[in-house]
Amino acid sequence: MADHPVVLVDNDDRRRSRLTTFFRYLLVIPHIIWLYLWSIAATVVMIINWFATLIMGTPPEGLHGFLSRILRYSTHVSVYLNLLANPYPGFSSSDSYPVTLELPPAEKQNRLVTFFRFLLAIPAFILTAILNWLLGILAFISWFVCLILGRMPDGLEKLGLTCMRFQVRTMAYTMLITARYPSVD
Repeated sequence: MADHPVVLVDNDDRRRSRLTTFFRYLLVIPHIIWLYLWSIAATVVMIINWFATLIMGTPPEGLHGFLSRILRYSTHVSVYLNLLANPYPGFSSSDSYPVTLELPPAEKQNRLVTFFRFLLAIPAFILTAILNWLLGILAFISWFVCLILGRMPDGLEKLGLTCMRFQVRTMAYTMLITARYPSVD
């Protein structure tokens, strides 16, 4: 099986500031608000992108780029929120964050698969919901561990990133960023 085109790149050093860990859920509030506003625009763009991809067979570059930036930014916020990275994320989708996404360029998509994309993604959505539940438990445990140790243990980090990897691949599939069905590999 070929490598998945959506890659979650981890360059994190596992060190965590105890102070920012303690206040993590308060510090992330501005990003949650900004992400909520972006998600309204993303929903509209996803619908337009779906129709455009059905007609042309390939997502338009501008729409693909916009959705890629939103997905990358939401990943930065999510890994920060779940203690999978320490630095406070910027309000853009800069690639300089320790845990980021490598996303493919716009690619040709099968029109029939595109038409049924949201139905085909239902099993992936179910697994994503289960993994998000697991990620929440990991974040809760990690909060205490990071406060005590000042670092994130490798095992917790790897399990958390596995959950995140499937989540972002599912989103990339439904946003038509990639035609490849999500996988954990």
